[in-house]
Amino acid sequence: MSSTGNADAHALFISDLHLSESRPDITAQFIQFLGHTANHAEALYILGDLFEYWAGDDDLTDPHHHSIIQALAGLTQQGIACYLIHGNRDFLMGATFAHAARLEILPDPSMRNLYGHQVLLSHGDALCTDDVAYQAFRRQVRQPEWQRHFLQQPLAARKAQIEALRMRSEEEKNIKAESIMDVNAGAVADLLRAHGYPRIFIHGHTHRPALHQLDIDGHAIERWVLGDWYEQGSCLELRQSGCRVLRPGRNAGDRWQ
Repeated sequence: MSSTGNADAHALFISDLHLSESRPDITAQFIQFLGHTANHAEALYILGDLFEYWAGDDDLTDPHHHSIIQALAGLTQQGIACYLIHGNRDFLMGATFAHAARLEILPDPSMRNLYGHQVLLSHGDALCTDDVAYQAFRRQVRQPEWQRHFLQQPLAARKAQIEALRMRSEEEKNIKAESIMDVNAGAVADLLRAHGYPRIFIHGHTHRPALHQLDIDGHAIERWVLGDWYEQGSCLELRQSGCRVLRPGRNAGDRWQ
């Protein structure tokens, strides 16, 4: 998408929703967001961790998953393009999921030309290079052979393994320094250089929403960090005039502003 000249044309960016059956209020908020806010955009970009975890595309019929997939498909049926980048919780989402939800899975990172802006998109976890243990784990589970072996196991066994990993991860967070769970400035700079100094860089993962004004080799770059959806929604809007953060409406069904 590269449309310009239309002041109302815009795209929306969200990440780290961590949708789970245990948090039905956030799932309901997301479905309302699709029906009352995202449907006014030209495109919706989900930058990872849509679900708390994804054990494989054979879990599509789970009632909670099904409601979300149907809502996404309903959005795209209205002509709204929907794109997704894998997160660290849902990197096993594949072609079957994408077909059911009628969305396109993008590589991480991805460059887009949007409304006259060169925009780089990523989940962001690959930039947390100070967390050496996590990066080793990430490399392992992104290998096709590991994924093939894992997905051959029964769905219930996969879910049990993921739950155990999640519990261990939460325990490790309590002893890790906060700094190593954030992106590494050098890794960010290297990524932006490698992609030709895009004007805007948007990512999630860290749950630390902010705008960082960067100067990389004399190039001014905006790094927008998306927030999570654990307590309320978080959304970034991009128009020809630039980016702005949207806030949830006061009442259910209100359009975000």
